[in-house]
Amino acid sequence: MCKFRDLVAGEIECRIGQVKDNGLTLLLYKDARVDMNILDETVGADNWEREHYECKGNLYCRVGINTRYAIPDLPDRWVWKADCGTESNTEAEKGEASDSFKRACVNWGIGRELYTAPFIWVPADKCRIENKKCYDKFVVEKILIENKRITALAIWNTSKNVRAYLWQEPKKNEGAAT
Repeated sequence: MCKFRDLVAGEIECRIGQVKDNGLTLLLYKDARVDMNILDETVGADNWEREHYECKGNLYCRVGINTRYAIPDLPDRWVWKADCGTESNTEAEKGEASDSFKRACVNWGIGRELYTAPFIWVPADKCRIENKKCYDKFVVEKILIENKRITALAIWNTSKNVRAYLWQEPKKNEGAAT
């Protein structure tokens, strides 16, 4: 079966979640182009397909991969995984199609590590909050992923030119008695 690499910092985007007077939350996500690039580099552009369809009023996407892409002497064997999308606030239909594709790719394991992200709180001194809104731009500066889990994360606020968030999973004390 296909094994997809972990995401790298430049492929992960930050979106502002909730804004309060004392700070804000950030959410990590990937865009559909990242999925397409990882599929292309892992199985080749000719060995994956996507198809959108409607079911009970919801838009689904299924992503198929020729799981025998590395064995040219064998006939193709396509495996499909699907998921449903939700509309976005801008360009609802396009957002729903993109979301369903990204979710189907997560079913294949692409970007699944994003679901292990810690709670990301940026204090007010690391961002500009005005009238309970913030338009700062945040980027993932560094990320460490081990066994499909995020274990360290640094986020930079490019608007204020400051590190807004730094986190590392506590190391387990291997020598401690239980």
